[in-house]
Amino acid sequence: MSVVSANLAIVRRNVAEAAARVGREVQLLVVSKTWPADVVGEAVQAGQLLFGENRLQEGEEKIPRLPDDLEWHFIGTLQRNKVRRVLSLFQVVQSLSSLKLVRFADRVAGELGIRPKVFLEVNIGEEESKHGFAPDELREGLDEILSSGCLNLQGLMCIPPRVKSAEEARPWFARVRELQEELEGRAGQSFPEISMGMSSDYEVAIEEGATIVRVGSAIFGPRLKQEMP
Repeated sequence: MSVVSANLAIVRRNVAEAAARVGREVQLLVVSKTWPADVVGEAVQAGQLLFGENRLQEGEEKIPRLPDDLEWHFIGTLQRNKVRRVLSLFQVVQSLSSLKLVRFADRVAGELGIRPKVFLEVNIGEEESKHGFAPDELREGLDEILSSGCLNLQGLMCIPPRVKSAEEARPWFARVRELQEELEGRAGQSFPEISMGMSSDYEVAIEEGATIVRVGSAIFGPRLKQEMP
């Protein structure tokens, strides 16, 4: 068994145990950014099907070299000029971060004749250095977001403020879950998914409501210093 396979087994077990504690199904999204296709292939060989990439160019290089039955999530900052290429390559986009981007992605999806699964990225700490909807922006723009006929809205995604321990992240995760519940009440419909939690805090995120956790370094090791072009 390779190191990647062994680490993946550990993370899967931890996810399953945390999910069992809360009685909820949780998906593991393996974040493969900076890792070449042959290394990612070790996780594929171990049965992993869900992967996340941060950079379009890296996805364009890597995805064609891996099996067709994988599900790819775009989780990085989404720029308007790359929306068409991202929607054409990735089955799920987790980083719609503004009303303008929602409008444009909806239009492009219509032109492409697709209805991609999307998440709304929420800047739960309202940090100036991060992309994403402030909670009030989501509340105010909810009706327009719901009118996007070519987007299949799944729920919320967030990266909480940086903290020193997983426990310190717990209140931020709880706020995301509370926001999800509030938006569901306003909309009168379910937004079933919450994508939050990474290698250092995914078990706490699950306990606070995550249905998808994004884990990379706990599986592949420290990120490669030199990213792919």
